[in-house]
Amino acid sequence: MWTDLENGWRPALEILILAVLIYFVFKFVRGTRGWPVVIGFVVVLLTLFLVTTILDLKVLRWMLGSASVFIVFGALVIFQPELRRMLGELGNLPLFASTSEQRESIEIIIQTCERLADVKIGALIAIEQSIQLQEAVEAGIKVDCDVTAEMLEAIFFPNNAIHDGGVIIKGDRIAYAACIFPLTQRTDLNKSLGTRHRAAIGLSEETDAVVVVVSEETGMVSHAYKGQLVRGVSLEELRAFLSLVILQPARPNNFFHWLRSKFGERNHAAVPAVITKHEPHPVAKPNGK
Repeated sequence: MWTDLENGWRPALEILILAVLIYFVFKFVRGTRGWPVVIGFVVVLLTLFLVTTILDLKVLRWMLGSASVFIVFGALVIFQPELRRMLGELGNLPLFASTSEQRESIEIIIQTCERLADVKIGALIAIEQSIQLQEAVEAGIKVDCDVTAEMLEAIFFPNNAIHDGGVIIKGDRIAYAACIFPLTQRTDLNKSLGTRHRAAIGLSEETDAVVVVVSEETGMVSHAYKGQLVRGVSLEELRAFLSLVILQPARPNNFFHWLRSKFGERNHAAVPAVITKHEPHPVAKPNGK
């Protein structure tokens, strides 16, 4: 009897572990650029399995079994960005960090956005977190200087040699400028959405970076995170959002809270990719100008 019980709970445990792993993987990639590929991959495999089983196609079934190793390697190659992002976040759980430099950087970014929005100069600023951004961009010029509003304004000033592209901020330093961020491949975005905003969404889909955008057409300030762009935020809203996401003490510092925050969050597909909060001009002076 004990043997029967032992043989009974082991398969159930294996099925439970596999189900949990599959669920977490699907939750993680849902809403990203790899999600349609996941759906197509699963549909093809299920279709082949059902056909070979129902029609008893022994040769095809043997070929599928023999090719299982190659299918796994193919999946690793196809979903490499999503796997890298997942493992990067898992391997960089925040433990200890000082918030003084981060708060100072946030205030500098707020100040820069206010100045650039007033004169309608476009900007694209990515704030690196646990995943290194240099692997996600195609090009960039190494700057490696302190984060200051004056330096950021100089980089994005029109006709500057490095004003095109995005800036990567690591901690309290400007690491790279003139970076080309990956554009989002989502097809449900408004046609009027510019390249800067599409690049912000694209980078936030592939990494855990927070991307801040200033539109040169409207002066509207926006932020992108986890594939969602929020347009037309005020300076106070931007400060609150950056503080919530970036400041280390506000983050969970143990594995179980991290796991719940990553996989227990709301469905990415259920929320729009772009949210517009305010009409331009979102940055207003106290005197109303």
